[in-house]
Amino acid sequence: MRGIMKVAAPAWGGLFMAAGSLMAAALTEKPVTFTKDVAPIFQAKCQECHRKGSMAPMSLMTYDETRPWAKAIRERVLTRQMPPWHIDKTVGIQKFANDISLSDAQIATIVRWVDSGAPMGDPKDMPPPKEFPNYDGWQLAKQFGQPDLVLKSDDYTMPAHGQDVWFKPLTAIPVTEARWVRAVEIRPGTPAGRKIMHHVLARLQQNEPGASDEELDPNAGPGLLMEWAIGKSYDAYREGSGKLLLPGAHIWWELHLHAVGEQIRDHAELGVYLYPKGQEPQHRTRLMIFNATATDANGAILDIAPNSVAETQGFHVLKQAARLENFQPHMHLRGKAMAMEAILPDGRRQMLSYVDHFSFNWMVNYIYADDVAPVLPKGTVLHITAWHDNTVANRNNPDPNQWIGWGDRTVDEMAHAWVNVTYLSDAEYQQYLDRQKGKQPAAAVAAR
Repeated sequence: MRGIMKVAAPAWGGLFMAAGSLMAAALTEKPVTFTKDVAPIFQAKCQECHRKGSMAPMSLMTYDETRPWAKAIRERVLTRQMPPWHIDKTVGIQKFANDISLSDAQIATIVRWVDSGAPMGDPKDMPPPKEFPNYDGWQLAKQFGQPDLVLKSDDYTMPAHGQDVWFKPLTAIPVTEARWVRAVEIRPGTPAGRKIMHHVLARLQQNEPGASDEELDPNAGPGLLMEWAIGKSYDAYREGSGKLLLPGAHIWWELHLHAVGEQIRDHAELGVYLYPKGQEPQHRTRLMIFNATATDANGAILDIAPNSVAETQGFHVLKQAARLENFQPHMHLRGKAMAMEAILPDGRRQMLSYVDHFSFNWMVNYIYADDVAPVLPKGTVLHITAWHDNTVANRNNPDPNQWIGWGDRTVDEMAHAWVNVTYLSDAEYQQYLDRQKGKQPAAAVAAR
């Protein structure tokens, strides 16, 4: 793992050289214009956030809105700061259901456009404007329709100045019979709420006869329905899997709120998409916290000395064969990088995912595509490694001279991965192996 950290900082020089080679090779090609070449890229990758009324500070919907930002755009895409997709593209699984990153060719196109003077081009080449739902619409509505249930937390007024707040109200779930969930989506109640919400947890509290203490842990298993943060807004469970709601269940919210210089009153909302009545998926997916640290009776152990880069590790054994659905690193302002590696029962090691330039401002959830989601045998050890930069080189660091430990506040630190895990029986795992005979799946992590 220490070998990986040699490239944990993005290889800016290599990116610039690669882009320079692409541009040199393209000098004799036809000119690049905004209307014909750049606008389609922005529509596909940027405008979801970069439009009026959304979270980004500028709109990139039209040429006139975009042109003043041309040089800044060039820098951000070359250094892969935008769009926010922080996974290392040289190791691990590379096919994702929600990939918003730019290809090398798209980056080269944008760079050529800026370097040639950012011309507008023929207005007739401009694609029709992309239509977006209003803020009060749900992102998953285009896939599933409107949510079957919309659950709202109580409102909380966050003062303009003050310490962080953890608001934990309860909301009853109005189901009178067992129902299976195929997707969930969380959002702040208003755009202003995004300013004060660090994260939102929706813990599922319900009486499950016969469940083990581990399964009822509110930080794992069915006890945690979903976690929301900027960069992640929904979980859609793979076909044939889901989560179970029982009569009498409640959502125990956790809204982590921080002051931003203005008083804001808001709440969180949870959209729940149900399977049709009587349709029961074969598997139950559990959202797990896999710490990148050792733990004791008091919880996770994290000890980051002043003016240092710290490496911590955690190990988690799969008690059953399982499919991993995603990888979502969670750290705070000093977070630098995180890796998830599988150590198979026979000793072989497989890097699954490595985020080499983590950004606290974007808690990106990397959802594996159906055909590459890793399927792992019983006894596999998930090795989670995190790096924190508590030095002056980290421009997000509030104070590099402070000792930092584990804590809930934004100025404290955390180090864990959120991973949706779908457990398989021994027979199902053997069926998976039989299907893979003669194939070379992209994930290539199952024992043969």
